[in-house]
Amino acid sequence: MNSYVAPTSAKRRVPHLPILDGVRGVAIAMVLCVHFIGDAPVSSPLGRAVAKLANYGIWGVDLFFVLSGFLITGILYDSKSAPRYFRDFYVRRTLRIFPLYYAVLTFLFVVWPLLATTYPAALEQSGRHQAWLWLYASNVYLAFERAWVLPYVGHFWSLAVEEQFYLVWPFVVLSFGLPSLLRICVAVSVLALALRIVLGFAGAGAMSQLVLTPCRFDALCVGGGLALAMRSFGLERVAQTGRSALGPLLLGVLFASAWNALGGPWVAMVLPIRGTLIALTFGALLASLLAAQSGGVPSRLLCSRPMRFLGTRSYGLYVFHGIVAYWMGEHVALFDALAARVGPGPAMGIEAVVGTGVSIGLAAASFDLFEKRFLRLKDRFAPSVRRAEPPTLVGARPVV
Repeated sequence: MNSYVAPTSAKRRVPHLPILDGVRGVAIAMVLCVHFIGDAPVSSPLGRAVAKLANYGIWGVDLFFVLSGFLITGILYDSKSAPRYFRDFYVRRTLRIFPLYYAVLTFLFVVWPLLATTYPAALEQSGRHQAWLWLYASNVYLAFERAWVLPYVGHFWSLAVEEQFYLVWPFVVLSFGLPSLLRICVAVSVLALALRIVLGFAGAGAMSQLVLTPCRFDALCVGGGLALAMRSFGLERVAQTGRSALGPLLLGVLFASAWNALGGPWVAMVLPIRGTLIALTFGALLASLLAAQSGGVPSRLLCSRPMRFLGTRSYGLYVFHGIVAYWMGEHVALFDALAARVGPGPAMGIEAVVGTGVSIGLAAASFDLFEKRFLRLKDRFAPSVRRAEPPTLVGARPVV
């Protein structure tokens, strides 16, 4: 088995993998389906079926978690010997995440109330509990309340999960070697699954299982374990295992979904297991995609300009789309008027296109006019430091 070349003293930029932008694009497209189609006020059988199918887009959040665990763990492991390991990591994460997040909170809870316009009552409700949002702890508040009690900004729970992950995981990666880290990823994934099952049988509610960070560590650790396995065994070997497991994992997810839909017993156990199977499925799929031929159909699709456009702006899209969707939901009379003219089905499609278009426009403007200013500071204050060989070359061929 090949091993890493010894670290060099020169600072190098971590190579960018265009296909991962496409994966982000898929993840955000799935999430957009939830809020702009799955939440549409439809009454026809076909409309309800489409909305039900669109709600499975919530799994896009699982894909984001797997991808985040993969990227963050790889970055942390490759920089373990860096003299400013913690400083550089947290500076780069802060410059990427904080500016837009806190700018949006400032507008929603400080600027908007001062404007000479009607302030939404639902947003005022969230404002009474905004401390949870400023502290990246909205997921904890939602778990306590067992309901979506933060209108307009309830979707920020997943950002809180990631920030809490960033507080813990760098210390874990620095403290252990590669074999131990792989075992930790497996053990933590099992514990996360066990915790969801226990909470389910204890009657803690589905919200806790969905939003609490310890309950989501399996998806994050599946991604982290994938990054570590590639560094230990090589991309090709890991991808081969992923391709072999992909079919059985998909069958497991479909079986668990059908079991839940048919009202089978032991749902409190089946649904948490399905969550872990979903994370493993995305992990296997990610490994397969990274090893795929660059000219293949999946690679061409994911590396296409539209998918990369969505992927590079996925953070802003995630932040803005929930706000846009909630505003549209509060103005359901507009949907009803449109449905009276064109019918419920076309109205749902038009609403989805408009909501998605507005969200993309806001995200694109934010990325080009605001976020890029901070992203350019990352290499000024915390330049990337990496080993001489890309991690995906360990025991494998290049993938970029």
